[in-house]
Amino acid sequence: MIPSALTAPEPGWTARTDIVVVGSGIAGLVAALRCRPHGRVLLVTKALLDAGSTRWAQGGIAAALAPDDTPGEHLADTLVAGVGLCDEDAVRALVTEGPDAVRDLIDLGAAFDRADGGTIALTREGGHRRRRIAHAGGDATGAEISRALLAALKDSGVEVIEHALVLDLLKDPDGRAAGITLHVMGEGQPAGVGAVRARAVVLATGGLGQVFSATTNPEVSTGDGVALALRAGAEVTDLEFVQFHPTVLWLGEGARGQQPLISEAVRGEGAHLTDLAGERFMVGRHELAELAPRDIVAKGITNRMRQTGAACMLLDGRHFGAAMWEARFPTILAACRHHGIDPVTEPIPVVPAAHYASGGVRTDLRGRTSVPGLYACGEVACTGVHGANRLASNSLLEGLVFAARIADALPGDLADAPGPGEAAAVPSGPGAGGLPDPARRADVQRIMTGHAGVLRRADGLAAAARELAALPGAGAAPGVAAWEAANLHTVASAIVAAARRREETRGSHWREDFPERSDADWRGHLVTRLVRTGTGNDRTELVTTYEPAKGTRA
Repeated sequence: MIPSALTAPEPGWTARTDIVVVGSGIAGLVAALRCRPHGRVLLVTKALLDAGSTRWAQGGIAAALAPDDTPGEHLADTLVAGVGLCDEDAVRALVTEGPDAVRDLIDLGAAFDRADGGTIALTREGGHRRRRIAHAGGDATGAEISRALLAALKDSGVEVIEHALVLDLLKDPDGRAAGITLHVMGEGQPAGVGAVRARAVVLATGGLGQVFSATTNPEVSTGDGVALALRAGAEVTDLEFVQFHPTVLWLGEGARGQQPLISEAVRGEGAHLTDLAGERFMVGRHELAELAPRDIVAKGITNRMRQTGAACMLLDGRHFGAAMWEARFPTILAACRHHGIDPVTEPIPVVPAAHYASGGVRTDLRGRTSVPGLYACGEVACTGVHGANRLASNSLLEGLVFAARIADALPGDLADAPGPGEAAAVPSGPGAGGLPDPARRADVQRIMTGHAGVLRRADGLAAAARELAALPGAGAAPGVAAWEAANLHTVASAIVAAARRREETRGSHWREDFPERSDADWRGHLVTRLVRTGTGNDRTELVTTYEPAKGTRA
């Protein structure tokens, strides 16, 4: 809906607020709710409020809630999964503040599954050495969290604009974030491009999985926040670390778009990965077998597919029985049956698919980016928590903890910030003349899947860079599809630039031509910026620099 904040709901409209939050997943909703005491808050979201990735989260949220678990053990597991590139201070904040953040979520009304005696039921997922994954509705954790947060939003005083694609950052003459431009789509409300003037901008736009042909991400996950940040001159980091979920329902050759995810919790409860001959190929490959960190399992599946020539592997949970499938994994069961697979009586065909971006817009421990007044949290951000490979179910927790940390920092940060509209603001991004044909979206996905997916090597990445650079880049009429294509092209180019630069295998970045991890040369971070090379808005160049790990990066 168009809120009263809009002064003119037509092209050229302007809204004014203190804080604008972009995105309505767990990070955006928590940021909006927690920021509300500090001023007027406007939440804008690309589709409906509950259309982002949060509601698709199946497995759960990780926190040291059990009596035999500790934040220190959670920290240790996270550092192992991050393969030397986690920021230990960021991880410590996550695991220390995480349990209370989950309890706050429960106080808001989120109903987690309970064990006998009424305690929160906890399960294990890959990389966790304790049962610390809280879940809801069996395998509908994200949907329950989203429901509870949206219920809390209703009476919060937060204003909302739905069906609004963020375009670019507004900056004042001193280079401080001063708001955003938006394209508001129809859907029963006036449409048009306008501006939101604000004292602070919080990006919580989610992921970039639509860069690839097969992904667990919804259609809205087109990397809008990362692309905006790059155009605004902000630093992004660790973009080469795109996590591929090991077990996504295989829908046959040529399947594109969002694919049904088979939660890691299925393996946590004892399902086995096998090849088509029934052999458990992860046994002996890692001490945790099917519960190894996601990058190891994804690589194991991909290698076995190569060795055997099979188009998929199998996830066997037949021994669970119908009652357990129906009680613990009703959503997955329904999705499989919808596609003609019954996990009660047959193994599930699975393949890896793009799932989560461990890198993103670089922030400090309070969500501040390198552009004053611009903040980021959730999947769009790179807080340092995930390193080279996100530990399962840490993403929802990161959204909770770091959105709250932004809210805690804002009163001090805004003390000397100008009010909305007090300084002239100019868009930071390219003009409409630089928009590509929307058909380029499929070309970007084809290039990235073919050359920059689970398996990477120098010649393929070089081909990806050439093919991306050769795609027609101008002439399309302004519109949501064209802007999304532009964002995907920008983000894909940045991922390829970082992946070409990192000549090693680490975490979710797998270079076949550099199969070993090299701490001597590559225990550090690749920082990417979009640098203007001339006076024209369309004359820019991606610059990626290497920054050795320092301080507490583990």
